[in-house]
Amino acid sequence: MGQPNATSWRGFVFLGFSSFGDLQLLLFVLFLCLYLVTLISNVFIIIVIRLDSHLHTPMYLFLSFLSFSETCYTLGIIPRMLSGLAMGDQHISYVGCAAQMFFSASWACTNCFLLAVMGFDRYVAICAPLHYDSRMNPILCAQLIGISFLHGYLFGLGMTLVIFHLPFCSSHEIQHFFCDTPPVLSLACGDTGLSELGILILSLLVLLVSFLFITISYVFILAAILRIPSVQGRKKAFSTCASHLTVVIVHYGCASFMYLRPKASYSLERDQLIAVTYTVVTPLLNPIVYSLRNRAVQTALKNVFQRRLLGKG
Repeated sequence: MGQPNATSWRGFVFLGFSSFGDLQLLLFVLFLCLYLVTLISNVFIIIVIRLDSHLHTPMYLFLSFLSFSETCYTLGIIPRMLSGLAMGDQHISYVGCAAQMFFSASWACTNCFLLAVMGFDRYVAICAPLHYDSRMNPILCAQLIGISFLHGYLFGLGMTLVIFHLPFCSSHEIQHFFCDTPPVLSLACGDTGLSELGILILSLLVLLVSFLFITISYVFILAAILRIPSVQGRKKAFSTCASHLTVVIVHYGCASFMYLRPKASYSLERDQLIAVTYTVVTPLLNPIVYSLRNRAVQTALKNVFQRRLLGKG
């Protein structure tokens, strides 16, 4: 027998910022500025790495694909959020919600796998520097990137199917500003225990496995750094990992809080703050913390500008 409140309902309404009232225009301006900076910075990093031959190394190759993945992730969420804040239309179709969940989950998972790959790259660079070029060869790098993207899309598809095979009840109000898995799952009818378990298992596989891979890499990295005799050498070795660690801590901290917990603990105000950090602030950290403070990238930026100025002159 079907659920009495189930319906063939084809749309949803976001309530994420409805409680802010007149502040929505201010939020629109703030998020728009942050998004433009994020978009321009990430695209700029991709272009600079592509144009400067000195940055054609595995480390910066992975970084450029992380910037690309972060850019695609924000494209699936923030423009729709900005449109809702500016126009006041918070409706999204059933198909549009499923598509947004699929792409946002896919790119989020891809980011996790790319961060794990970057941790492995740092492990080889510090623990086996003499074999770095032979081990991190172009074929292996391409395979690692391809695997990251493929598995990201497979996990994103799995999360979307686990939720959207369920019937939805009469309530169609999503307590969030985009179609994320916890708030959409809360609208499903009947017993959602198996679906919650499925989302938890998929999230564990993505977050914990990739984080465990990073942790193991850094255990070996730390052991190798401690064996370096000079203080200056240890600082130089650690500096190559500091930016990656910063992004990893913020990325995995927010993601773990959002997805590795039961549906009953969902809170609109608290989770919105975490989600804003995860979707708006974290993608901005990548170019600022990981790239723009990097001397090699700064030198590449100067070289690109000089070539453009000389070319125009």
